[in-house]
Amino acid sequence: MEKLRGKQGTWTFDEEKVVIDYATGWLASSLNKALARAEVPLRSVAGVDFRARGTGAKKKGWEMRLRIRGQADPFAAVGAAMSGEDPFLLSGDAKTELVAEYHADQLRLLAERAAAQGAPPADAPARLVAPLPLHIQVHEGTAAFDGSSLVLSWTSEATKEKRSAQRREFPLERIAKVEWNPSDGWDYGVLRVLAEGGAPPKKPVPAKRDLSCLLFGEGGEQAQALLMAATVTAYLWAAGSGRPEADEGAAALSSGGEAPAIGAGGGPEGDDGADGSGDDIDPESRIVMARIRKLGELHAEGLLTDEEFSAKKAELLERL
Repeated sequence: MEKLRGKQGTWTFDEEKVVIDYATGWLASSLNKALARAEVPLRSVAGVDFRARGTGAKKKGWEMRLRIRGQADPFAAVGAAMSGEDPFLLSGDAKTELVAEYHADQLRLLAERAAAQGAPPADAPARLVAPLPLHIQVHEGTAAFDGSSLVLSWTSEATKEKRSAQRREFPLERIAKVEWNPSDGWDYGVLRVLAEGGAPPKKPVPAKRDLSCLLFGEGGEQAQALLMAATVTAYLWAAGSGRPEADEGAAALSSGGEAPAIGAGGGPEGDDGADGSGDDIDPESRIVMARIRKLGELHAEGLLTDEEFSAKKAELLERL
């Protein structure tokens, strides 16, 4: 395997993938430190950009960047560019420019060969984000994602409405999209969950009172929220939903409602259940069966280990 070191970490690649081990020092990118490691299938790479910074005696170094195909880059989908964070950038000093340019040429050739073999693998986006379970703690609370549901919890820093609710669970199959809006330096950033089929509120609800929102600060908190948004997006894609073309019609949950959760009962109007048995199965059981089916899909795609799948399935079956 080929290996190239730079300021952002180390890239190791072969004919199938690029493994990125990010630098974690105090000067490292907040997103890279939160991410720690990523594995990029070469079939997900649309191109390899390389440029030298400066010329002649004024050379300042080099930059190399992987361009990820649109449907395989969850960071771009949630707006990572707004923060200036780029997990697919590597740079170095002028003295290593020739070596870096050689590796860029080799990587570009391997990516072109891989692209000829077909589309990116189904689990490609999930290989770019954080391993599960993922848990973050920010200004007004926490967010936790285990591959099947996203849970928002609030602390004493949150408003009365959120403190009263304490927590809210969003099953993956009920999520249309997760939005990430960075801080502008004056107000907090917002991590917002848009529910599949959720009715839009009659009037806008401020994020500080919206039970589908989690507020975060700048720096490390902003990077953690970005990583959470990208990770949930990657698993939505793996489940076959949340793609850009499916985003139309998604709306935020109103602050007075509750996200459907296991044991909550009910489903979308006209829903006949995950197993097609209609009224023969009560609403609570339909939700549980839908969750089990989704877990089976994630397991079949290699996104859950045998142990994780068995444990979660047993837990769900106990609720029937």
